[in-house]
Amino acid sequence: MTADAAKLRDSLHAAMPAAMKARDRRAVSALRSALAAIANAEAVEVGGEVRAGAIEASPVGVGAAEVARQVLSEADVAAIVRAEIAERRAAAAAYEAAGHGERAAELVAEADALAPYLR
Repeated sequence: MTADAAKLRDSLHAAMPAAMKARDRRAVSALRSALAAIANAEAVEVGGEVRAGAIEASPVGVGAAEVARQVLSEADVAAIVRAEIAERRAAAAAYEAAGHGERAAELVAEADALAPYLR
């Protein structure tokens, strides 16, 4: 992850304790979801073929089986957060159309909680 992308992720992560202390469950939910989406985007694709092998052929030692995570740019991380916001707004519109205004308001509040981090 680049330094700029780390800034956005770190600001989302730093906002979590404040939202938890304020008992703002919508902000906490939105922050957790955005951070999870970023972590999922950094995950490395698993090869198509899964093979079982002999124990003696397996990697040994701390970190021997670790693979470096994908590097995301600031634009990638911002796009993920924008997608999280857009997803919540679209779902809110669907809930509103279905007559579930309370759930729609919760989703709009979650989207509004994420929006300030995209300066």
